[in-house]
Amino acid sequence: MFGNAVGHRDFRWMNPEAKLAELGLTLPSPPAAAGSYVPTVRTGNLLYCAGTISALNGQVTHLGQVGKEQTVQTANKSAEICALNTLANIKAAVGSLDQVARIVFVSGFVNAVDGFSESPAVINGASDLFVKIFGEAGKHARAAVAVNGLPRGSTTEIQVVVELKA
Repeated sequence: MFGNAVGHRDFRWMNPEAKLAELGLTLPSPPAAAGSYVPTVRTGNLLYCAGTISALNGQVTHLGQVGKEQTVQTANKSAEICALNTLANIKAAVGSLDQVARIVFVSGFVNAVDGFSESPAVINGASDLFVKIFGEAGKHARAAVAVNGLPRGSTTEIQVVVELKA
């Protein structure tokens, strides 16, 4: 149904949740707020997503600083897990990832040693997943910043702004 003559999958016509499955990924349970805030706030067609860290089933998957306990490669995977958590919160807020018109903005934070300058390569883990899932609509503006600590010792955290379909 989605294949072409050489057996490759054609993602252009698949909905976002089918693309996740095709990539062998499953959305985790939406992470609960860990403080005095809500996971998402909708205003008009924009959905603001609170920061998500790299945690699954309540356990942080990647702890510590890049350049010390983590490498750029493992931190990149950490950022991908943050993106999956954000997608879970989006789905919980609006019912389906089909409601996403585009990913507008990603703020990425990397728990890193002083002087670390490869934050963009780390946050690409989240950005690349959004493009794999949403295609052109997954391309977004972004900030990628190194910090000296994140909640629960997580290696990465992202915040996302999403435009929803009318």
